[in-house]
Amino acid sequence: MIHKIENGFIEVQIKEFGAELCSLKKKNDDYEYMWQADEKYWARHSPILFPIVGKLIDDEYIYNNKKYKMTQHGFARDCLFKVFDKKTDEIIFRLQSSTKTLEMYPFKFEFFIQYKLTKNTLIIGYKVINHSDNKMFFSIGAHPAFNWPFENKNKTQEYYLQFQNTVKLERLPLTSLGISSDKKFISLENNKLKLNRDLFKDDALVLENLETKSIVFKNNENYKDIEITFDNFPFLGIWSKPTGAPFLCIEPWYGIADFIGHTKQLEEKKGILSLNINQIYESNFQITI
Repeated sequence: MIHKIENGFIEVQIKEFGAELCSLKKKNDDYEYMWQADEKYWARHSPILFPIVGKLIDDEYIYNNKKYKMTQHGFARDCLFKVFDKKTDEIIFRLQSSTKTLEMYPFKFEFFIQYKLTKNTLIIGYKVINHSDNKMFFSIGAHPAFNWPFENKNKTQEYYLQFQNTVKLERLPLTSLGISSDKKFISLENNKLKLNRDLFKDDALVLENLETKSIVFKNNENYKDIEITFDNFPFLGIWSKPTGAPFLCIEPWYGIADFIGHTKQLEEKKGILSLNINQIYESNFQITI
């Protein structure tokens, strides 16, 4: 089932499956900003990444001397969420641990995702509650995909990401064996990263230590742009397929894939979050169009 929320500026649609954002439109032009999940390229819109971000070495991790299997980005994106509360301009979904999740992830939890509109901004909030009898370890992240170019007649090479107070980007190379700690640096011109397909020939850009936690996806051909603000997230992923897929993902992450040679111990993962018994984690990021 798909749910709609709206205000006087924008209209948003979210699926119950995966609590996945699937449509984002500004009312004055009815333009669709979200990628529409064409299976020819990539059949998702904006998956939720929980309880891991990225890929584990051998798709497994170790906790309390036991091995658990989990595929890339975790299981939340493939779960049916339930509507917890809904208003005209806001909706909250909930996912609870189950017998099935406990086989992959030995923690009892509640996971809430809130979508709330404020003028022309969509606020996406996360809330995690630990209901286990011991400390809970997790990562969380977003994976929204936007149309690139915004309109079919536009040229993809006319697009760029506008950063703030940023001379260069720190990139953690993503390899088939995991993330490399051998950082690479990408120089910017006037705080701008010009977008082209070659940027993604070695997979996603995984960025750390950004000076400011706000970027704008813009172009030189029309007035449309998308601003992503992610104050509480230490990492940012930027991804598309180098084969010409017409979308761009801008992904705030609290967590990251395993590094090359990682011990597989869950609590030793870089960027891992932890919650004590009954403790609550909350964060949000914003998309402004």
